[in-house]
Amino acid sequence: MMGLPSGTPIYLCTEPVDFRNGFDGLTGIVTATLGQNVLNGSLFLFVNRRRDRIKALWWETGGLTLWYRRLEQGTVELPTPEDDKTHVTIDSVELAMWIAGVSLKSSRHRRKRMTAV
Repeated sequence: MMGLPSGTPIYLCTEPVDFRNGFDGLTGIVTATLGQNVLNGSLFLFVNRRRDRIKALWWETGGLTLWYRRLEQGTVELPTPEDDKTHVTIDSVELAMWIAGVSLKSSRHRRKRMTAV
């Protein structure tokens, strides 16, 4: 999708945000609501109220990058965070599945493979 370095933490905000927010507004949400530092190299994802648009905020060397994606059909599912948090942490595979419309709930409960003897 974006060529993120391997192992980049990805935080998905599970509360819809006002998409009039730009760099400064989303940085404030990262700090105040998610309790993270926007400069730590993580990718931060936000969804609008209708769940048909996604914004991604990422710090690269030299500045912030803001991506905006409008889904042509359907909506994305917002997962339920544990312990009354306002976000979930996902990996790059889950990110690709989430954008493609696959439920993250079903992807987290994978059947374990049997080990060969």
